Amino acid sequence: MTEDVTVQHDQAGSKFFVKLQGYEACVMYRLNGKSIDLYHTYVPEVFRGRGIAEKLCKAAFEYAKAKQLTVIPSCSYISDAYLKRHKEYEPFTKRGGPTSNPLISG
Repeated sequence: MTEDVTVQHDQAGSKFFVKLQGYEACVMYRLNGKSIDLYHTYVPEVFRGRGIAEKLCKAAFEYAKAKQLTVIPSCSYISDAYLKRHKEYEPFTKRGGPTSNPLISG
């Protein structure tokens, strides 16, 4: 069941996030020209399985779509799980681009 959460965008911090009872869940990104590298998704363990990561990713993809950015899905959750369930975003993605850094992806 999806929590009733509001995703916020912190451009200065390069992340989409939600506040959860003193915790924060987020999707972190790097901008590089017309590309956005979604390199990390995090949801505190106590809040996992509630659709929060799904909402965060949707906000990030909708932002990229509105700004006409190509998404580099470096985060394993996004590339391995989210995009398999949301094939409508595949046309906006590019795998393994120059801003992708496998050492800090996750």
